[in-house]
Amino acid sequence: MFMTEAFAQEAGSAGEGHGDPTEGTHSETSGGAGGHEAGFPPFNSEYFPSQLLWLAVTFGVFYWVLKNVLVPRVGGILENRRDRIALDMEAAERAKQDADEAQAAYEQELAEARERAHSIGQDARNDARSEADAQREKLEAELDARIDESRARIVAAKTAAMGEMNEMATDVAETILRDVVKVDVSRTEVASAVAETRG
Repeated sequence: MFMTEAFAQEAGSAGEGHGDPTEGTHSETSGGAGGHEAGFPPFNSEYFPSQLLWLAVTFGVFYWVLKNVLVPRVGGILENRRDRIALDMEAAERAKQDADEAQAAYEQELAEARERAHSIGQDARNDARSEADAQREKLEAELDARIDESRARIVAAKTAAMGEMNEMATDVAETILRDVVKVDVSRTEVASAVAETRG
């Protein structure tokens, strides 16, 4: 570009027919150097109004996008999470209540089962005691009957033995009176005498 302008100026100078051919080049070069000394365009004060305008436009667009797109979307996400957390909390509370009710029902059933077991054990003990008492009474009755029977047998045996002894004593006394003493007595008198002696 600089070369093209230099050539143009050189051609102009040649058409005019005066001056040094390198004079235009030096002037252009110095002009280009002066334009370059203006600096980086964003730092140039003549561009400040347009930069401020574009900054305001960009900030406005960003604010509009932030307000109408990003914030509602983030708010919706937060609301959904809040609702989900609330539902989870309600579900956890219901689960806790159900667990408490189940535990209370379990404890009540356990207490009732213990009471039934105690009642069954008490009934079993009472039945066993009643059965044992009945068995004991039955055995006592059988023992009493056997004792009475034994006593009767003893009395009968004693009576029989006494009768036999009286008979033997009568025989011996009759034999002695008849053979030794030579006394003639009747058996009835001898039996009466023996009975009186033993009585």
